[in-house]
Amino acid sequence: MPMKYSQVFHATRLRLAGLYAGTMGIILTICAAGFYEAMARSHVSELNHRIESVAGTLHDGLEASLQEPDKLEPIVQKFVPTLCLSGTSCSNNARALHYLGVFQENGYYIRFLTLSGQILASGGQVPTDLPIQIEAEPWQTLEASDGSRYRQLSLRLKTANQVPWGYMQVGRSLSELDGHMVWVRLILLVGLPSAMLLVVFSSWWLAGQAMQPIYRSYRQMQQFTADAAHELRTPLAAIQANLESTLTPEASDDDAWDTLRTVERQNSRLSRLVHDLLILSRMDLQKLPAKQELCTLNDLVSDLVEEFLALAIASDISLTANIQANTLVTINGCEEQLYRLVANLITNAIQYTPAGGKVTVSLQQEDHHALIQVQDTGIGVSLQEQAHIFDRFYRVNSDRSRHTGGAGLGLAIAQAIAQTHQGSIQVESELGKGSKFTVKLPARKDK
Repeated sequence: MPMKYSQVFHATRLRLAGLYAGTMGIILTICAAGFYEAMARSHVSELNHRIESVAGTLHDGLEASLQEPDKLEPIVQKFVPTLCLSGTSCSNNARALHYLGVFQENGYYIRFLTLSGQILASGGQVPTDLPIQIEAEPWQTLEASDGSRYRQLSLRLKTANQVPWGYMQVGRSLSELDGHMVWVRLILLVGLPSAMLLVVFSSWWLAGQAMQPIYRSYRQMQQFTADAAHELRTPLAAIQANLESTLTPEASDDDAWDTLRTVERQNSRLSRLVHDLLILSRMDLQKLPAKQELCTLNDLVSDLVEEFLALAIASDISLTANIQANTLVTINGCEEQLYRLVANLITNAIQYTPAGGKVTVSLQQEDHHALIQVQDTGIGVSLQEQAHIFDRFYRVNSDRSRHTGGAGLGLAIAQAIAQTHQGSIQVESELGKGSKFTVKLPARKDK
């Protein structure tokens, strides 16, 4: 491939890989951010539930013991043994939060405040410089002077007579959660670039795989164009040479007639070639046959064998039909295209079978498929060439093909017709022993 085309495919692959990598990068980033946010919300929700459970238990147990607003009854200290009154020296901050021995919660704290926001008492692990907020929302996230964060729930208490008493605040440090989320961020910061690196390499590989069919199609188109140009050039060159030799003063009338006959032969060859190219082009564009009709393969095979019998006799070749189906084998398709398919196979078999050989055209129905087989005793096809015989302009024997006017499109057209009829064509061959081409087509189901 020329360098400029290599650069085009390389640039296209690069853009395609960039598109893959960019798309996957955005998806991974969104997923990572969503995962982090979901995990943070899940931990905070769990912590809120636990704080709410502790606060609810304390609230229900203490509220009935409160008598006067802004006054902490002595009995409250019996309920919460670790409680420390404001203005007294206590060492309870390092102890767990207790409530009548029913539960013991490490890391929690409790504060009782007046209606004006003055601290009456506190218990548990209470930070000394934690700000006081009583007018805000019940749930608060506070930050101490050292940067530590706390999650806190504020509840308004009432006396036994339903008179507003003050506030109770229950909270817990977020240091454990923050430490955990730091590790999650670290893992994401390391894992995301690593994943992106893998995505980049995978995108480059996937882009290469995606470009392979395009590259092969381009090479096939390039080869097809070159072969078509070569096939067209040969008859045109012959016509030009004959015309130049005739358009001289020394040319006679006999030379002119010979030239006209040569031009006619070459023109017929060009017409066949252009017609075959048009057929292949139309086959490439349509997935179904041009005309859907009921085709009886028994009559089609019999008519073709009878039609090509004269050509076979002229080549000293035995051509016979072997219709094994007990009933009519019918399919839905285009009879003209099917006729061309089998005719190409028979012509190909006669062409490559030496004098004295034999060509047999068989028809049988197997399950829900019709099988048409064209078997000859010709020169055969090597295993290496079998992989290419359906390629356009490919010739097993170039000298014989050119002698008979073949352009190497017969089997390509046969395969294209079989595929448009949702069928297939296969070859079994051995050098010196002949070949067998099998066309498998979906048969019509009788109602």
